[in-house]
Amino acid sequence: MSERQEIVNYIAAHDELPEIVNTTQQWSYYEPTSQPVAKSYFKSGIYISDDFDKEQIRQYIFSIKAGSTFYNITITKSQKDTQQLLRLIIIATIAMIAIILIINLVINRKILSTLWNPFYKTIEQIKTYRLSDKHPMQLNKVSIDEFRSLNESLNEMSERIYHDYETLKRFTENASHEMQTPLAVIRSKTDVLMQSVDWKEKEMQQLQQIEDATQRLAKLHQSLLLLTKLENRQFLLNEKVNLTDIIQQKIKEREDVLEAKKISVHANLQPVTLSFHPHLAEILVGNLLNNAIRHTASNGEIDVELSKEKFSVSNTSLNGELDKNKIFQRFYKTDTSEGTGLGLAIVKEICNVANADIQYEYQNSKHQFIIRFGNDNKA
Repeated sequence: MSERQEIVNYIAAHDELPEIVNTTQQWSYYEPTSQPVAKSYFKSGIYISDDFDKEQIRQYIFSIKAGSTFYNITITKSQKDTQQLLRLIIIATIAMIAIILIINLVINRKILSTLWNPFYKTIEQIKTYRLSDKHPMQLNKVSIDEFRSLNESLNEMSERIYHDYETLKRFTENASHEMQTPLAVIRSKTDVLMQSVDWKEKEMQQLQQIEDATQRLAKLHQSLLLLTKLENRQFLLNEKVNLTDIIQQKIKEREDVLEAKKISVHANLQPVTLSFHPHLAEILVGNLLNNAIRHTASNGEIDVELSKEKFSVSNTSLNGELDKNKIFQRFYKTDTSEGTGLGLAIVKEICNVANADIQYEYQNSKHQFIIRFGNDNKA
């Protein structure tokens, strides 16, 4: 358009066409015509140079009268530099956008990390808090209003929970203490009656039933009390316990029962010392052995294995596979079981306290309980 205006101005001043001056980026040519174009227009295309190089061009075509002759004038401009410039602009734009996004990402992460840091600290304190710490949870005060309100609400909730926990704990301890005395009285009085009076067989059977019921009630009371203490995390697993010696001792204590039922025990025990609670370790081993003996038929077998990674007890099945979904539930018993139904529930809770994993499997007509120790247990 600028070139056309120069041509129009020159013709107006001299009434003739100016001399053509071409460059590598723009060139023009005139063509006399008897049919001038009615309206100027643009046209794009491909130009092939003498050395057969192709490049994009754009043309502007219009007609003008110089002297007494009409001419069709074509002004051609190469688009090569324009494409290169466009390519550079696109690259520069993409690069700038990428730099801006990266800077925004870094700044946002820095700002968000600072803003959310109190929240993550709160989460960490909640994860590490235990009721056995013997004090309510106290979260730090922060400057951000929302997180400060959250921490205050959690502190109030923690204080109520801790108060309820202490109340329940005292009730459990008091109830346990108060129940032991009447149970002991019932048992002692029953023993005195059975030994001091010449009872008939029917009366002796009734007294024996009272004695048996009292013993079951005492065992049930002890088991429930133990479960409550386990749930309240009242045991510290901070002593080195020789699990191998405990297993050997518990097997030896049950030799009479094993001999009476003609059950053979195969023990493969490696020396293992764990960071555990001695009393809980004895209960864990004792309950698993009692369960195995109770569910093994006469002339059956019990296999006990111990390594640094796991402890397993397996026994020949008496009544087929147990229900995996219920086996660790409280008071779950098979039709032939004579226990309280709390033995395996206690074992499961001890494993939870010790961060150990217990599994039940049934293979080759054998029950198998496998305990895998966590890294926290290894002394």
